[in-house]
Amino acid sequence: MTTPATEPATEPADEISIVGLECYGHHGVFDFERREGQKFVIDLVIGTDTRRAAATDDLHDTVDYGSLAAAVKTSVERDPVDLIETLAQRIADICLAETRVHWARVTVHKPGAPIEATFKDVTLTITRRQST
Repeated sequence: MTTPATEPATEPADEISIVGLECYGHHGVFDFERREGQKFVIDLVIGTDTRRAAATDDLHDTVDYGSLAAAVKTSVERDPVDLIETLAQRIADICLAETRVHWARVTVHKPGAPIEATFKDVTLTITRRQST
């Protein structure tokens, strides 16, 4: 009995995560959200191939997650939008602007969402891939 050959992965299985990136933004549909602002917390997971960086031990051969975090924070803290859906897409676009990023999963946490109930968090998670 022969075992069928497994197909090679079409995308690298390597992931880089940034968890709990705290930002202060003025996003929301209500005037008081735009005026007063609130904390947003961002989680990012990006798919990339880290083999070259592992071999060369050179930052230029991988995604600079420090620069990525700074770019995301800057984006969240400027140019208010109404919806966290729009904010998440903006963040995904930043991640995918780096050609080494094959896909990005972005979670936007809005723990201060204006909900008249007891809750811990409101989140939205999107996954986007490089267009081919």
